[in-house]
Amino acid sequence: MTLDDVREGARLQPLAFPPPFREDLLWTEDHLRVHIDKFPEGQFVATLGDVIVGTSSSCLISETTWQAHNPWEETVGSAFIDNHRPNGSTLYGVDITVHPSYRKRGIGRRFYDVRFDLVRRLGLSRYGTGCRIPDFAKHGTATPEEYAHLVVEGRTSDRTLTPLLRYGLNFVMVVRDYMDDAESGNAAALLEWQP
Repeated sequence: MTLDDVREGARLQPLAFPPPFREDLLWTEDHLRVHIDKFPEGQFVATLGDVIVGTSSSCLISETTWQAHNPWEETVGSAFIDNHRPNGSTLYGVDITVHPSYRKRGIGRRFYDVRFDLVRRLGLSRYGTGCRIPDFAKHGTATPEEYAHLVVEGRTSDRTLTPLLRYGLNFVMVVRDYMDDAESGNAAALLEWQP
């Protein structure tokens, strides 16, 4: 991602994350500029011709921050990735946004491939992320933990968690109160990949 991509990247956010996802949680142009300024090699775009159809934001976090398994805000330090640490051990996936019309074309998978390549190139310990579980609310399972285990065991499917497990990420645990996200019960599945 370059500064020339910021405007289109920000325009993708409400298309990819419509209500009930809160509008104040979407990236702005200012957020994306800061991501590029702090960690340019960790920000990516997917294009189709001259059209940006996806963006990916990441930061580096310390081993201590990774091991704490805290909510999103404490882990990344805000939408401005204030907890980015240039010498961090973990590439943390902050966001992937894909235009709804271009989903199921391998864009998400490609973002993960370049993230895994970056982990190898920088000699990091892992790639980690907190994954939304947006089908939890409509599934009717009692707790996010129960739901995540059903998905991990292949007994049900989640539109976000299931593909990430197929990409080779491993389930670590559920983090409660990860982010204000009604669809996910405010929880996230913590995932990691190690080279």
